[in-house]
Amino acid sequence: MRGQHRRKNGPAASTLSPADIRAFIIENLRLEPVPGLPEIRLYAAHPGSGLGRLGASGRDDSPPYWAYNWAGGILLAKHVLNHPSIVRGRRVLDLGAGSGIVGIAARKCGASAVIAAEIDANAIAALSLNAEANDVAIEALNADILSGAPAPDVDVILAGDVFYNAELASRVLPFLTSRRQAGVDVLIGDPRRSSLPLTALRLVAEYAVPDFGLGSGGDAAIGGVFALEA
Repeated sequence: MRGQHRRKNGPAASTLSPADIRAFIIENLRLEPVPGLPEIRLYAAHPGSGLGRLGASGRDDSPPYWAYNWAGGILLAKHVLNHPSIVRGRRVLDLGAGSGIVGIAARKCGASAVIAAEIDANAIAALSLNAEANDVAIEALNADILSGAPAPDVDVILAGDVFYNAELASRVLPFLTSRRQAGVDVLIGDPRRSSLPLTALRLVAEYAVPDFGLGSGGDAAIGGVFALEA
């Protein structure tokens, strides 16, 4: 799922136009239910999708994380769908949105607004298509809000798989901590990757979900939904 906030340089322009990216996704990826979450359908990669032809929209040629189902996003989406009161009537930030699965779940559960923050232009196109396919409205924000861009004014931050390496964790945790100290609720979905700051978190729920992140190949993982302590 993750494509957000890998660099300090901010969003990078894609070599293709937004219309070209959308057309490629529609023509080459499959719109299918998320494993274990039939309520949500996403455009997903498959062996014949030819994502290499789309190209990376980031300066570091990062992989198309948005085209795969990462455990953190599935965990949060499942938890929100099970407990809609977390987001009902509230403004939500989907941080490092990737495919947009978490924001889509939030909107389906009655969030008053969802902002999906991503630095990958390809992911922005994908999450917008995914929102349309699920008949929900999401505001896509192509910005690196960890690098000083103004943080959106929200009530809840949902962050799936944003601690998958130490460098990213060192940027994400201070941002989330500052927002939590400002009164924003923060929930994190993660299958306990090595950089997850467990000492700062409180376990809220556990679920068994498939994980395509970091070469896991879709095997089941017992992951957690965590609240960031104040």
